[in-house]
Amino acid sequence: MLIDQHCHSVLAPGPEEPDDAMLGTLLTESDRPPAAGTDPFASALGLAVRRWCPPALGLPAHADPAAYLARRRELGTAGVTRRLLAAAGLSACLVDTGLTVAAGRPLLPLAALARASGARVHEVVRLETVAAGVVAEPADWPRALARALADACADAVAVKSVLAYRHGLAVPAAPPGRAEVVRAAGAWLAGPRERLTDPVLLHHLLWQAVDLGLPIQLHTGFGDPDLSLHRADPALLVDFVRAVEPTGVPLVLLHCYPYHRQAAWLAHCFPHVHVDVGLTLSYTGPRAAEVLGEVLELAPFGKVLFSSDAYGLPELYLVGAAQYRHALERLLAGWRRDGACTAADAAAIEAGLSGANASRLYRLDSDTSADSQVT
Repeated sequence: MLIDQHCHSVLAPGPEEPDDAMLGTLLTESDRPPAAGTDPFASALGLAVRRWCPPALGLPAHADPAAYLARRRELGTAGVTRRLLAAAGLSACLVDTGLTVAAGRPLLPLAALARASGARVHEVVRLETVAAGVVAEPADWPRALARALADACADAVAVKSVLAYRHGLAVPAAPPGRAEVVRAAGAWLAGPRERLTDPVLLHHLLWQAVDLGLPIQLHTGFGDPDLSLHRADPALLVDFVRAVEPTGVPLVLLHCYPYHRQAAWLAHCFPHVHVDVGLTLSYTGPRAAEVLGEVLELAPFGKVLFSSDAYGLPELYLVGAAQYRHALERLLAGWRRDGACTAADAAAIEAGLSGANASRLYRLDSDTSADSQVT
């Protein structure tokens, strides 16, 4: 069982195959043109793609990028997607539906992603996307938001916040007052409403998510250049974490790098905090086992989750799964050689990180068979 507890959909087939430049933009978190003398494949992630993906397409591992891209064009988007997702071997995927396009191309809807992957697919609702669509009189906006969230989350297993991008993770220990929210809503509704960045509304939104009772996934750590990295340190959440603790609502810290040790400390200290290193293990390439080991220095094994954070390219699903399996195998083999754990201990750790922890957290226990359904 391998449950991808945080990911996005992949490119839908279109009348034209994505060109090499488009594919390259999805192998980096940067949204800028590559610098002279650089190549997306000349990176730790690029090496990982060349290591794990060519065999799924009938090529030898470490195939030359040009040969790999030519084979990709030959098979077509639909064929590549089926092969790579099958090779990832996922039993379930928790998909953030806040993104519907990548590199200007539409992404597969959830039902199509389930068919292509052979995995059970569950929705994770992005909070800021729901809030941006709420239009009401300012005095009615808080109530309209609560209704919209309840409707959007009727079939969801979790919600997700990108507060780290919009304002940063220093969230107050109490929700803003109603009068403050109404004033901020008035300013938001009177403006162009292109992007929700008002801290009062963002903090109100997060506290509304607490009231839903679903696990809350929070982007932390690195991402694209839209992020101010120092504001994405999960340690900034500590006041909010303390305030949420009495509710028991789970907080799931995503990605975390380079602040993965801070995230591990939060998971160590607070029962309702969980952590993953999705995206991180793909991007750190040959160092993935060391980074995973740093998380497991402090984080309880029962609160660490696998995810890929795959987005756009099916390669990122396979790389995420393969890097995770390889890193964990290397790490636990070293622990066993050193006498730090038994074979039974290693098997229990692997089972928890790979799926049992996510199954318990998201209440998927009766729902983890790979039967190509959307729930």
